[in-house]
Amino acid sequence: MTIKQLSIFIENKGGTLIKVLDLLSKAGIQIIASTIADTKDYGIYRLLTDNPPQAYLILKETGINVQLSDVFALSIDDQPGRAAEAVKRISDAGVSILYLYSFLWQGKGVLVFRADQAEKAKETIMLGKMTFLTENDFK
Repeated sequence: MTIKQLSIFIENKGGTLIKVLDLLSKAGIQIIASTIADTKDYGIYRLLTDNPPQAYLILKETGINVQLSDVFALSIDDQPGRAAEAVKRISDAGVSILYLYSFLWQGKGVLVFRADQAEKAKETIMLGKMTFLTENDFK
């Protein structure tokens, strides 16, 4: 029900992002979606790839500070208000969303998020019959 996301801690200086992108490119790893949250000194580059374990190993072996974590990916209709409905259902169950990003994939919206209560989020998704994506959906 969850997918693996890479979180890469990179300094806010020229060349650090391109190093990550070059390593993944040379390994033939496809980036599905990504987002960067930055502070003054560093950024957190979160990304989904078609092969998270391989991407993790490649980055780790070159000394890049990377973590692999579980996140949820919900598939929603690409229509106004669908993201709000999905977030409301999660929130109404008492689950806080720690961060969220979205993108379009094969004609559908995708909401990727991390929850403060993973088990309760899983239960809410299952009981609400919400459509979730797995890593196989991105291959």
